[in-house]
Amino acid sequence: MDETEPVFKALADPHRRRLLDRLRERDGQTLTQLQTGLPMTRFGVMKHLRVLEEAGLVASRKVGRERFHFLNPVPIQGVYDRWVSKYARPWSGALAGLKEALEMEQAREDDRVGQRPIARLPPPPLDPEPRPPVHVHQIYIRTTPERLWRALTDGEWTARYYFGSRVESDWRPGSPYAYRNPDGSALIGGEVLEADPPRRLVTTFRPAWPGAGAAETTVTFEIEPLGDLCKLTLLHEGIDPARDTGIVDGWVRILSGLKTVLETGESLPFG
Repeated sequence: MDETEPVFKALADPHRRRLLDRLRERDGQTLTQLQTGLPMTRFGVMKHLRVLEEAGLVASRKVGRERFHFLNPVPIQGVYDRWVSKYARPWSGALAGLKEALEMEQAREDDRVGQRPIARLPPPPLDPEPRPPVHVHQIYIRTTPERLWRALTDGEWTARYYFGSRVESDWRPGSPYAYRNPDGSALIGGEVLEADPPRRLVTTFRPAWPGAGAAETTVTFEIEPLGDLCKLTLLHEGIDPARDTGIVDGWVRILSGLKTVLETGESLPFG
């Protein structure tokens, strides 16, 4: 079966699309939070979440006594990479940018002549339950744990999917690591906290690109073999998906590129 088929089947149902919209608006919600305000029973929400998880569009993580659900856009990025060529991408991006610019210009004109009142956003409601300090991505890759570990920790491999950067480290707990651009400048740096090849890698994450501005956080890679596949789970603790959208989008592109390189030997045409 084509691996994109479960994605299309999951997206075909409007209730499941609504659940994805809820997670896009606010990532990391419990079953109770997702059910609130929706015309669905608790059992119905559970059933739809199960389909979304099987398609890889939602990842869940238990924190204490609660299970939180996260939007996992990696499969959608895979669909995009498959049918939108590197030649079409600049045009689609340019048209989207033109649309946004025209709409912003119209909004400014409307405000200037008083045709549209300035919206006053209500204060955000208090969280009825604690929020998890983590963002989760999951992806299934047809490879071995040993080969996947090497792709994560070898600079020759990372240069093919990590925006051209090469990672450097001896991967011992307490050692530094860095992803370096082709000109030698640092893209990301940090410290190795845990290394258990080929199962688990934990590092701090300190952006070094110009204007990054994000505080040091923690990234965990977990590798689980499943027959001839590996499930790779990435947990990024301490980021806010609504604020750190560039980091979240970066992980989607990196994981999509990693899967493509390992399964096809080709690199995706990301900038």
